[in-house]
Amino acid sequence: MKTLISTFVFILITINSYAGENKNHTSHYAGEQKREIKSLSTSDIAELKRGGGWGFAKSAELNGAPGPAHLLEMKKEISLSSSQVASIEKIHKKMLSEAIPLGKKYIKAERTLDQIFVTKAYNNENLLLQIRKIENIRGRLRYVHLSKHLETVKILSDNQISLYNKLRGYSETNVCDNVPEGHDAEMFRKHNGCE
Repeated sequence: MKTLISTFVFILITINSYAGENKNHTSHYAGEQKREIKSLSTSDIAELKRGGGWGFAKSAELNGAPGPAHLLEMKKEISLSSSQVASIEKIHKKMLSEAIPLGKKYIKAERTLDQIFVTKAYNNENLLLQIRKIENIRGRLRYVHLSKHLETVKILSDNQISLYNKLRGYSETNVCDNVPEGHDAEMFRKHNGCE
């Protein structure tokens, strides 16, 4: 009887160890093999085609240099003047005019890389060449987005930058303590739910 129980316990432990091993081999990429371009999701492609930031300007954004698209979305909350809005709109249009064509080139370059593997036409030389093309485009895209953040900083007051960072959730300071110039403090605090 002891032998039977020992054998049963051994079988259960063996089955559980195999089941645990199988769980660990499933990739978090599972399902992505059906993508048109394996390295890009449909939302990635849409973001690149529309000239969106795709995280390229995170260094600027999280270090207090606001982006033009978000500033335009928040122009009332930040109290942008009409001349500031006009300047930021110009920066934003310039950014899109540069980012959209580069985004399309990036998608095309990633598609080419994908096809290298689909057709099994890969070797070290063409792989390295394609990766260099992709990274060159990616670097240019990142520069476009980061440089536009730098341009917006020159247009804003310190209070507007602080308020932007607070509204975006990056600041520890209380928005209620940063009433923008020209605002009625009581109305501003009421509008921002400070009371």
